[in-house]
Amino acid sequence: MALSRIAVSSTHGEDSPYFAGWKAYDENPYHETTNPSGVIQMGLAENQVSFDLIENYLETHSQACSLLGINGGFRENALFQDYHGLKSFRQAMASFMEQIRGGRAKFDADRIVLTAGATAANELLTFILADSGDALLVPTPYYPGFDRDIRWRTGVNIVPIHCDISNNFQITPKALEAAYKNATSMNLRVRGVLITNPSNPLGVSIERSVLEQILDFVTRKNIHLVSDEIYSGSVFSSSEFTSIAEILEERNYKDCERVHIVYSLSKDLGLPGFRVGTIYSYNDKVVTTARRMSSFTLISSQTQHLLASMLSDKEFTSNYIETNRLRLKKRYETIIEGLRGAGIECLKGNAGLFCWMNLSPLLEKPTIEGELTLWNSILNEMKLNISPGSSCHCSEPGWFRVCFANMSEQTLEVALERIRNFMARQQN
Repeated sequence: MALSRIAVSSTHGEDSPYFAGWKAYDENPYHETTNPSGVIQMGLAENQVSFDLIENYLETHSQACSLLGINGGFRENALFQDYHGLKSFRQAMASFMEQIRGGRAKFDADRIVLTAGATAANELLTFILADSGDALLVPTPYYPGFDRDIRWRTGVNIVPIHCDISNNFQITPKALEAAYKNATSMNLRVRGVLITNPSNPLGVSIERSVLEQILDFVTRKNIHLVSDEIYSGSVFSSSEFTSIAEILEERNYKDCERVHIVYSLSKDLGLPGFRVGTIYSYNDKVVTTARRMSSFTLISSQTQHLLASMLSDKEFTSNYIETNRLRLKKRYETIIEGLRGAGIECLKGNAGLFCWMNLSPLLEKPTIEGELTLWNSILNEMKLNISPGSSCHCSEPGWFRVCFANMSEQTLEVALERIRNFMARQQN
């Protein structure tokens, strides 16, 4: 029987090596005692380094997760269905977003739209900003899931803004213009630019001057700018991150109606299972429409109550933010030093849950095919699932994203030992 075009579409991207590596891990997951020769998952950007802080908070604040002891109890939670979301939670989210940015940007709780994760937020924004057949410009390399989130159900095209190692993959005005011209040459109507700051997969925050150039570009072209800032609290030092919100504030919010920010608690707080995302738009019509559409992607009232309590506790959030930054930096330094000891260099990073590793010297041929051949060896011989750069649409073969925050220090050391042994065999 026939199915819809969306149902049979290949734009989901599940045939990518990015998802194939996950499948290999699922079929043979590493465990230090029961399966020590299994695949170690280094393709999942998940933050577990500070999970103990959240667990300790919940143990000492049991009322926060009790349906019987908060704001009217079970009845209010069970019957609440306002798609605006709880005001207390939106206020707590706005305050937390300000806190992460060191108070350098302000957020109005009435402009926050709640969604079930950043995936839903990015898709919802795409539905609002573009029609099927239109295009968004996205810098490469980019998160492989954008092929699903942005394209699959919306019918919107992604046109790459090609960035390379010559300037550490930073976005340039020349690259922006080239992508725009490429889109128009294909008769695609460009509706906006989507950036991730800090970058996934690079693990690098976007420089202030580059953000200003991007904002100037979208203003000139009269298009939108979506800034996905889900790793903003995972920058190793707060001073090394500039939010697009700061640039707007400096410009007295001129042309701000074209700017929209995506945020989530999946990365900074390590709560992907809670499915908490937000859209923050400076455009009144976008906020109104996003609220209407968010009825398809709501967050449970129990989750909102719990997180409103947690994020309103300034003592907890201050300690968490500072401790999490220090732990991520330490973990990053551990993997960078371990890789360097094995003869592998990485792009210098300052944020995120991963590093951008250069294995181009190991390629038999400097092509995507050569990269995937090496990736297959890493997955099947070394038993590590890492993400090849081609799955992130990187134009230079030989780069790989390696996640380091979703495992214990002991497992990370096992992974590094496997890498050292693999490199030793390559040199013999």
